[in-house]
Amino acid sequence: MLDIPSPCFVCEEELLEKNLQILDRVQKESGAKILLALKGFALWSSFDIVRKYLQGCCASGLHEAKLAYEKFGKEVHTYSPAYKDEEFDEICKISNHVVFNSFNQWQKYKDRVLPHNSCGLRLNPEYSSVEVDLYNPCGAFSRLGIIKSAFKSELLEGIDGLHFHALCEQNVDALEGVLDAFIEKFGEYIPQMKWINFGGGHHITRADYDVDRLIEVIKEFKLRFPMVEVYLEPGEAVGWQTGYLEATVLDIVHNKIDIAILDTSAEAHMPDTLAMPYRAMIRNSGITDEKEFNYRLGGNTCLAGDIMGDYSFDEPLYVGQKLIFEDMIHYTMVKTTTFNGINLPSIAIKRKDGRVDIIKNFGYEDYKMRLS
Repeated sequence: MLDIPSPCFVCEEELLEKNLQILDRVQKESGAKILLALKGFALWSSFDIVRKYLQGCCASGLHEAKLAYEKFGKEVHTYSPAYKDEEFDEICKISNHVVFNSFNQWQKYKDRVLPHNSCGLRLNPEYSSVEVDLYNPCGAFSRLGIIKSAFKSELLEGIDGLHFHALCEQNVDALEGVLDAFIEKFGEYIPQMKWINFGGGHHITRADYDVDRLIEVIKEFKLRFPMVEVYLEPGEAVGWQTGYLEATVLDIVHNKIDIAILDTSAEAHMPDTLAMPYRAMIRNSGITDEKEFNYRLGGNTCLAGDIMGDYSFDEPLYVGQKLIFEDMIHYTMVKTTTFNGINLPSIAIKRKDGRVDIIKNFGYEDYKMRLS
């Protein structure tokens, strides 16, 4: 293994560029523009590579918009469920597209947008095949987007685009279902728009994703509505399987089962493993009893449920051993916390020539400065 701090997120430059090349193919063959969703991948030290392929970034508020403006330097598209008065003017200064979640927000702020802002509305097509409610933007009673019964066509003056987001790590067949529902409910308004944003959740770089069909779906849409530009804003597809989280075994305790305590944390460093929940893959491991030696892996915090799960290995684990949690660069990195005062994982980039650059180490000051 590489000599890096522990724990540490390691982004592999070669894998990142491979994903970007797939996304660029979609752009070139479909005519759509693809944005980087910072909520899913915000490793700005890699933006020199990402900006070669993608058209800009989509942001969820002021801080992401500022990061996109300062570090990416191309298009900035900002959407928030609700804007704050004291932040809105700065958002407008640095954003190309500003998308509103309701007609209330549009009416409140429309006189404050700037000439270079292209304004849009987020709509809820009331259709989704997302199975986990926590990640379903079109679930029952969703606060995200305008439903058809609340749509006010008389208030569309000044609106250039429509945005929907109804997917979560899904294939193109899910997009087709959403797109049909979107056109059925709101299709009459599309011809008066300049752009339509298909949102995120497109798992374009996953091995089984039907990229050819996605290109055809976009081309069919643009053939039907030739006056509009199409945007997509995946986050996970950019960072999908581009790197890992390396951690170290600190101790092994026995309480009817063997439990390895690591210097990382499910709660603080990979919260989706508890929230979704899902079982992270660990290199060279198996499920319980698949291999000879079984362990439960736990984090180094006081939370009783700070558990990564049960795994098996070919050899006994030992104190000081390194474990690699696969595919931890998208979403996981942006959700880390310093809960319990635990240190944040370092960040590194493995270059295409095999060299590893340590981008960031964290310490006490990072913990302290979040508090007061």
